[in-house]
Amino acid sequence: MGLIATARQIVIDGWSWLNYKPVFSDPQGMPNRRVFPEAQAMWVPDQDARRLAAYKLLAAYDNNQAAEIASVVDGPDAAERREFGDPSMFIETLLAHVLGREQHITVDGAEHDGDAEPDTQTQAAERVQDLLRDWAEAELLPMRMQQAERKAVSLGDGVYRLAWDPGKQRVTLRVTDPGFYFPIIGEDDDGGEYPDRIHFAWELPEDPKRGLKPRLRRITYELAPIGPATATGVDESGRRAVRAPVTVEGPEGELVPAIGRGDAIDPASGAITRQYPWNDQPSAVTCYLTDATWNIGDLKGDYDVDTLPLGSATFATRGDGEVLDHLDLLIDFIPVLHVPNTVPPAEEHWGQSSLAKVLQVFDELQGSDTDSSRASATTGLPMVGIAGVGTDRAEYSIGPGAVLRLGQDGRLFTVDTSPALRELREHRHDLAERAAKIARLPAVALGTLDPSKVPSGYAMQLSLGPLDSLIDGMRLARDHKYALLLKMVQRLNLAGQHPDWAGVQVLPAKLVFGPYTPTDKSAVLEQVTAGVAGGVISLETAVKMMIEAGFPIDDAAEEIDRIQSRQFAAARDLADALGNTDEVAAFLGRQAPAETDVPAVQLPDDTSTDPATDPAAGGGQPGGGNAP
Repeated sequence: MGLIATARQIVIDGWSWLNYKPVFSDPQGMPNRRVFPEAQAMWVPDQDARRLAAYKLLAAYDNNQAAEIASVVDGPDAAERREFGDPSMFIETLLAHVLGREQHITVDGAEHDGDAEPDTQTQAAERVQDLLRDWAEAELLPMRMQQAERKAVSLGDGVYRLAWDPGKQRVTLRVTDPGFYFPIIGEDDDGGEYPDRIHFAWELPEDPKRGLKPRLRRITYELAPIGPATATGVDESGRRAVRAPVTVEGPEGELVPAIGRGDAIDPASGAITRQYPWNDQPSAVTCYLTDATWNIGDLKGDYDVDTLPLGSATFATRGDGEVLDHLDLLIDFIPVLHVPNTVPPAEEHWGQSSLAKVLQVFDELQGSDTDSSRASATTGLPMVGIAGVGTDRAEYSIGPGAVLRLGQDGRLFTVDTSPALRELREHRHDLAERAAKIARLPAVALGTLDPSKVPSGYAMQLSLGPLDSLIDGMRLARDHKYALLLKMVQRLNLAGQHPDWAGVQVLPAKLVFGPYTPTDKSAVLEQVTAGVAGGVISLETAVKMMIEAGFPIDDAAEEIDRIQSRQFAAARDLADALGNTDEVAAFLGRQAPAETDVPAVQLPDDTSTDPATDPAAGGGQPGGGNAP
């Protein structure tokens, strides 16, 4: 029984690659309480404890603090391990590759060749594309993506929050640490589906100067049926701001709950419905926002983040005076986006850190760096031995210019530790190559490849094969997430009734990542030039290839218009083929010249060309053709 009771529990989950660390997994499979106290907090669900501990451990590797965590279990000697930033280098490299050199927002159907006036659908797509690009520039989207994607690559998950800001009159985008993110996924729910309730929760430390005790703050988004209208009010004690139902006078003079402006009651079901501008049919669902804070000392029951008692909570107040207690956001979706680093397993929600499979190699690298540092001390300041007569009880100081007096049979020798240091450095080099191979980062991607040692561009392209498959998988996990983000941006602008978005229809939009591998621009330019001249590649495809190669082209349609406006030889051929000046002018992007009346042709008098009287025609001259 004793052996069974103390047997180690083997846990296999999304973070079991950290089980080899005693600080992460005790015999019951739970993280160490001294190292990860926040993961063991009363309000943290049991299924999230290992996830939060994994985030903290990965962040320690990223910040060269893994030795500090190891010292809690392994003793103070573990804190002396050398950490030279290898995990951070891997993270930065993968981040740069997955994002590419640049990112572009595109809407299907927005680009045209410019030969003719765009139709209504093309104009609508162009308008949405321009509005989204203007929003991305105002909201610093590339910087927000850097923040979120670094979290995703290093921790495995990134989280965005969107909201309509009435003061700024635009949609705001903020990045939240995934350690604060708690989606509610039921036992029968599919983790890959979008959750109906999401919490963001974190503890606030005690503030003696302001007289504040330790607190717990939770922000909740929840999809639920549309309820009666509410307004800012107070509870029965008159001390706590809450939302109170709004009542109106009924048909018989009684007070009945009011419904929101624009809402309607379905006569068949009795449910309150609302017509959203992006839906064809009325919807009975809305998103509620709650921002509540508790004093941790007041939470005495067995609560977790999803079951905290709202009766003892204090609700925040928005800038416009609205109390955030089940505030109706007037949207039928949760404006939160979770971005996994990798494609999650079936029915799972969480991604996996890019450091997961190489973490043990990084531990070996730390050990090798530590041993090399110690060995280099004895190599730079070698150990000296003295033997022979006259050395008893004598102390010598070894330094530049030192003179040592030895006995008649005295001998002086040194201990050379450089071979051991050389072996350690070679071992470290092997470990670094092992880590890069496991992470699928070839030397050319890490910048450690000597260009003179590459036999050909084709050989280099073959070496990038593992990286290509890695980035393809990481971008696959992100493609539909960013498409959903751009859809949310459009819907929130419509819900906020931004004047520039009036009459806009929500259209599918994509965020296209730029190239990440070294590109031979000269070869691409030669290919597209030959392809367009030979008629086997269209101008649109050629411009797209140049954009992917990294040429500074901001807008493909504008670039095509510029190119065509200078193709006078092609315009002459088009004029010969069609005989229409308007078509030629449209091709060149110019205005066709105004038509003028062409003067009538004046034919000469018939008598001026009579062969009998006109000498030029040979009349009356010898040999002029009049001889019999």
